Amino acid sequence: MKALVINGSARKEKGYTAMILNPFMNGMKQAGAQVNLLYTKQLNVNPCTGEFDCWYKNPGKCYINDSMQPVYSKLREADILVLGIPVYLPLPGEMQNFLNRLMPLLNPILRYRNGHTQIQLHDYVKIRKIALVSVCGWWEKGNFDTVTRIVKEISQKSSIEFVGSVLRPHAYLLSKKKDKADKIFKAIKEGGIRLVKEGSIPKDLLKIIAQPLISEREFREMEN
Repeated sequence: MKALVINGSARKEKGYTAMILNPFMNGMKQAGAQVNLLYTKQLNVNPCTGEFDCWYKNPGKCYINDSMQPVYSKLREADILVLGIPVYLPLPGEMQNFLNRLMPLLNPILRYRNGHTQIQLHDYVKIRKIALVSVCGWWEKGNFDTVTRIVKEISQKSSIEFVGSVLRPHAYLLSKKKDKADKIFKAIKEGGIRLVKEGSIPKDLLKIIAQPLISEREFREMEN
């Protein structure tokens, strides 16, 4: 099984997104997956121009000649796509460009199912599952709502199974709460293992990963 992991953090390997992605990837590797990691900050992906050339003139091929081109072959070969997205307003621009440039993977034959227009990947694209790994600095899980909705909609509209959101609010406090952090990092790694072995991430693990480290009142008093 092959997994392609996209880290959308501007801080790359030094960010909190990487801090959560690393044990998750280690879990996938331990379960036997071949894991490939890319940083959107290093890719320099240009925005989609909305020409739909990849649908109607040259299906499956993007005419923009930039660093996204070699990524398409990795996307076509991956069984699992993991999107590491830190919460901005609502997400980093490089990641938004990356998501928009996924269009060539889609076969422009529309269907209507369960009240939604859907499309499918080209037959030669192997992606069958998408997972979200996201961090934010604020206290509540509600800060992930927009990013989660975006990834879920991509999954739904492209007929790919969404297997779960690994969410870590106030991620920067993990270094100050080692007693809880150890349990959280263990659950993150186990989530990667279970995704590869069982095809999904159990909800009890996701709950452990997203648990509050301090109360909302303590967080507010500390930040203000």
